Order: sequence, then structure tokens, then C-alpha cells
Amino acid sequence: MHFFDRHLLAIIVAAPAIAAFIVLLLPEARLAWTRMVSLVGSLVSLIGAIVVAWTYDIGAAGLQRAESFPLVPSLGIELSLAVDGWGVSLLLLTGIIITTGVMASWTLENRAKEFFVLLLLLVAGVLGVFVSQDLFVFFLFYEIAVLPMYLLIGIWGSRGKVEASGPFAFAWKRFDIGGREYAAMKLTLMLLVGSAAILIVIFAMYFEAGGKSFDLSYLGRAQYSRSMQLWAFPLCWLGFGSLAGVFPFHTWSPDGHAAAPTAVSMLHAGVLMKLGAFGVIRVGMMMLPEGAAIWAPWVGGIAVINVLYGAICASHQKDLKYIIAYSSVSHMGIVMLGAATLTIDGWNGAIYQMFAHGMMTGLFFALVGLVYERAHTRWIPDMGGFAKVMPGVAAFFTLAGLSSLGLPGLAGFVAEFLVFLGAWQSAHPWWAIPGILGAWFTAVYVLRAARAIFWGEGPPKDLHELKEAHRTEWVALWALGLCLIVFGCFPRLILDFIHVSTVQYLPLIVKTAAAVAVAP
Repeated sequence: MHFFDRHLLAIIVAAPAIAAFIVLLLPEARLAWTRMVSLVGSLVSLIGAIVVAWTYDIGAAGLQRAESFPLVPSLGIELSLAVDGWGVSLLLLTGIIITTGVMASWTLENRAKEFFVLLLLLVAGVLGVFVSQDLFVFFLFYEIAVLPMYLLIGIWGSRGKVEASGPFAFAWKRFDIGGREYAAMKLTLMLLVGSAAILIVIFAMYFEAGGKSFDLSYLGRAQYSRSMQLWAFPLCWLGFGSLAGVFPFHTWSPDGHAAAPTAVSMLHAGVLMKLGAFGVIRVGMMMLPEGAAIWAPWVGGIAVINVLYGAICASHQKDLKYIIAYSSVSHMGIVMLGAATLTIDGWNGAIYQMFAHGMMTGLFFALVGLVYERAHTRWIPDMGGFAKVMPGVAAFFTLAGLSSLGLPGLAGFVAEFLVFLGAWQSAHPWWAIPGILGAWFTAVYVLRAARAIFWGEGPPKDLHELKEAHRTEWVALWALGLCLIVFGCFPRLILDFIHVSTVQYLPLIVKTAAAVAVAP
């Protein structure tokens, strides 16, 4: 037991990868074994995350459960793992999403073995990012999390119905807009460009810090020149922000969301986009505080564009997945807005929004998968009155929608309230106004979509035989739905972890911002 306790973080990260290796060895015909091994690997990570949260000493705060394994000592690269309060919350989020994602994919039969292998490798990379304390290994895990998306979308994805419009409508057919291959290639190319930008910043920090170690605490203590931070921070923001759906580098995200299979959409919106926002804060803002202080007004200004632009685009979509995809662009704008405020409430709200939005979109995409599997369409004008034949699905969709628009008592409200409060306390209080307008637009498109799909007229004649969710399909719905309620009514269950890290990390950046403000 001492071994497991001492190396719990390594076990959490390795469990999905080990499960993927075992699945790879299983015969193709052993579908039940493939599912069970995938579920066990996911549950080990989830249970480990719960143990980490239960045993994390909030009073002591800081990094805990540190463990280190040398990789390339001559370059100062090591597999260094530790967890802080932010990491605790994001480990829990990832464990919940991957477990419910496996359950949502339980009935998948098309090349299920390869699907679960890639899905488990992806989540191992995500978990590694949240606990890595070596910047080079951080980047390796980041790439492991991103690259499987190409195959997952390109092979198991679906085609969305996108209406050709605008001055480039002629290109719709030529480039197969809405197709899974188009979405997979667009996602991969845009994120690889972002990764190249991140790699430049990593090596710039490494060599300017003396070229001795990639350890985050070592690099964080280094004194970087203002000129270096002025160009490195926006490059870091661009690199990580492309995964976070930052405007105008967000265009891969709606197509990727819409084309991805259910579990991949859940992970994509639920945790992958959070890697980008986490990278901006953890690497960009914390490691390059002077650059962050100088560029914060631009980050916040673009974030409010994200909030409004994503919400307005979502309100004009007719494909259900595209509505939720653009909704994610808007909600990730709230995350970046909270980060740009450089206030305690804003940062707490940004991390909490990552957690709440992950649960909400995980539930949304699980529901969309159920509807699509039965109706074989995501086109809202072809739907209607589904609550009469799928009352449980309708209830959970409404619950997710109410959390999305920020109804008090649900997790989405807590996050948005903290971010808007932080925006009002910041040097740019006007940021709160477009943020609140974005929440209003969210209420419009969410309620309109819920009414059109579930609560309007009866279903078309060919859709009268739709069936309610059954057996394993209920697991994801109940688990994520209860999380939205529990963490909305008792936010301290997660917020206490987040707060202790925020108050530890933010003062340095605030101090730097004050110094920048008075500098000639």
C-alpha cells in the first residue's frame, strides 16, 4: 500500500495507457473484454483522483505528492509529477469525463479495439499535463493528448450538415466542409502550428534561464528580460490559446466538435480545451508575469469577443452539435476573461469554469449522441416533441442548458458569477458588460433549442418510434447531471482546492502588473 500511495500520481497517469496496451493485445472478437479493460483503466484514474482530493492538505496548499523519475539528466529533463489545488480539480474532471465517455461508447462496435486504445492514450496525455512539473514532459503529454484526435475524428466521426453561405460558399463542396476528414485535418494542422509556437517559447525560457533544467519551479524563479517576455507571452497565448478556442484561432473547434464521435466530443470539449486555457495560465501567466501583465488588456479584450461571438454564432446554428460547439467557444471565452482580470475572484472563476463547463458539455454531447443514434439526424428543423418519447433525455438536456445559461444552484452559475465579479474588480470593469450579454444570448439559444427539439410539437411521423435511454446510457447522464447540481449547490467542494492555489500564485503577477503600470 505504501508503494501505491507514494506513486499515486504516476498510477493515475499510467492506468489508461496500461489499459490501452492490454486492449491492444486482446483479440478483435473479445469486445466485452475490450470494454471492461477500458472501463477499469478509466475507473483507476477516477478513484485515484478522488483519493488525491480526499488526502490533499488544503491548509498546507502548494504542490503535494511529488515524485520524480530521471529521463535525460544531461539536459535536465525528468518525469516530475506533483499536484496543486488546480490539479486536484482538473484530475477529478478528467476522471469523471473519461469514465462516463467509456460508458457512453459502450455500444460501439465499429473497430472498437482501436477506438478505445486511442481514447485511453488521449486521456493519459491529459492527466499527465495536469500533474507534470517538468516543462518538456508537460509538452510531451500535451502532444499525446492532441494527436490521437486526428484518427478518432477521421475514422469514427460523422458528417454534419453545413449550409453553404457567404462569399466563399463555392469552396464548401471543394473542401468537404462538414465532413469528418476535413474536420480532422483542420484540427490537426491548426493545433500543430500552435504546438510549434509553444515549443519556441519553451526553448527560449530554457536557454534564458541558463539551460540547466526544464523544472517548472526552476524556470519560474528565473529572471527573464522584458523584451523576451513581450514576444514570448503572445506566442504562448497563441500556441495554447488555439486549443482553448481563442478567437480568431477557434475555427477548428466547431468542426472538430461536430464531426467527433460521442466520447471524443465529451473529451474534446470537456477536458482538451481546458489544456489550452491551463497552459496559458500555468505557463504563460505564471512563468512570464511581466509579459502577462502587459498583454492582459488584449487577452481580456479578445476574451469578451469570444464570449459574444461564440454565443451569437451558436444562436444562428441549425445543427445541434454546432450549437454546443460554438457554445463552448463562448464559455471558454469566460475562462480567458477570468484569467485576464488578474483578480482572485476572476482566477477562481476561470478554473471553476473549466470544471463546470467540462461537466456541462460532457452531458450535452452524451445527450446529442443518444439523439443522433436514434433519430439519425442533428438537424433541428427535422426534430420536435422528443420529450414525449424520450422524457429522461429531455430532462437532462434541459438541466445542462440551465447550467449553461447560468441558473443559480447549478455549477455554471458559480463560475460565471466569480468571473464577472473579477472582471468588475479589474482594471477594465467594462469587460463584465459584454460577458453578461453573452450569458443572455446563451439563454436565448439554449432555451430555443430545447423547445424546438423536446418541448415543441410532436415528433415527425418517421420518428415516433424513438426510444428512451437505457442501461449503460443512463450512467453518463446521471453522473454528470448530479455533478452539475452537487457542485452548483456546494461549490466549496471544488472551490476550496482552487482558491488555495490562486492565492499562492496570483500575488507575483499582481505585483508585476503594478510595477509595469508605474514603469516609464
